[in-house]
Amino acid sequence: MLTAVVFSFIGLSIISYLSQLPVSDGMSYGAIALWLLAFFFISFSIAMVAVIAGIGGGIIFTPVMMAFTPVNSVVIRATGLIVAMFSGLISTGIFLKKGMGNFKMCLTLTVSQGIGALIGAQCAIVTANMFGDTGEGMIRVFLGGILLLVAGNFFTGGKGLEWPNIGNVDAVTKWMGLEHTYYEESEDKVYSYKITRILLGLALVLFVGFLGGFFGMGAGWAITPVQNLALGVPLKVAAANSGIILGMVDCVAVWPYMLAGGIIPLFVLPWLSGQVIGGYLGAFALVKAKVTVVRFILIGIMVFTSFGLITEGLAKLYFIRKVPGHVSLAVFLIVMVVDAFLLFNAQRKEKGRK
Repeated sequence: MLTAVVFSFIGLSIISYLSQLPVSDGMSYGAIALWLLAFFFISFSIAMVAVIAGIGGGIIFTPVMMAFTPVNSVVIRATGLIVAMFSGLISTGIFLKKGMGNFKMCLTLTVSQGIGALIGAQCAIVTANMFGDTGEGMIRVFLGGILLLVAGNFFTGGKGLEWPNIGNVDAVTKWMGLEHTYYEESEDKVYSYKITRILLGLALVLFVGFLGGFFGMGAGWAITPVQNLALGVPLKVAAANSGIILGMVDCVAVWPYMLAGGIIPLFVLPWLSGQVIGGYLGAFALVKAKVTVVRFILIGIMVFTSFGLITEGLAKLYFIRKVPGHVSLAVFLIVMVVDAFLLFNAQRKEKGRK
């Protein structure tokens, strides 16, 4: 995690420096190389954190790019889906090999979410063409508010969200046989868990897929909470399942953006490369990480990205001035330090109870 923080700080520092340079008719090769290097550093960090938290790289990539760069939103969303897709594809093999991923449940949810993602992506193209900066600002503020609500729920939910206690299983879920058993390496135990309310889960992931396709985030930020809160899946398993689902669903959602010309190969390449390397390392880290660590990482990332989204959205709506890059970097460090303190404090209390 320290490596991810350092790499992302370097990447954001380079972007902050390049953003202050005067605009000219062209860009030098050195500046282009620095932009690509910054993108790779940030992508590597995003992949590590996203896979561990089970949120998909798009949920961090899309808000950060919208908040701190002037890149067109359609290009950002299209690239965000590719980022989320590859972070999921790279980690899928490791999760299934380790037995952590519930592949049968993932296939069930993928069908519903894929339909929602395709519809959401189509709607995003229409919205971007119709509403301009006003629509962009409203989208950013709305998304930032959603992230804050989800982060607050994960903070207040505590241990009950890490290992949900399922009492009754409805008839449909029981008939589908979605229960699963896996070996938890961080505790050296074998866990068996049940799943409930699969029909509610299918309806929720349909809506989640729409949001993911519309915002270009991959919707991993919502797939993990939906599995955990609605279906009763243990948080760490939900994070692993999220990566598997994203790898399949985002292949569908990216097509409308590709047909609209939102994929720029030179822009995508450093982000894709960082996802491959960071996603591979992050998958192994998740297998060995404690569940509490996963929850707090998720909280910290969501709080920071919501800050960037809300401030950038308000700036586009002319309510506030644009937040300088160095201020955003300072907020990033503060959020990470506070998050780390809360995590260590929670672990110390847990050891005291034991």
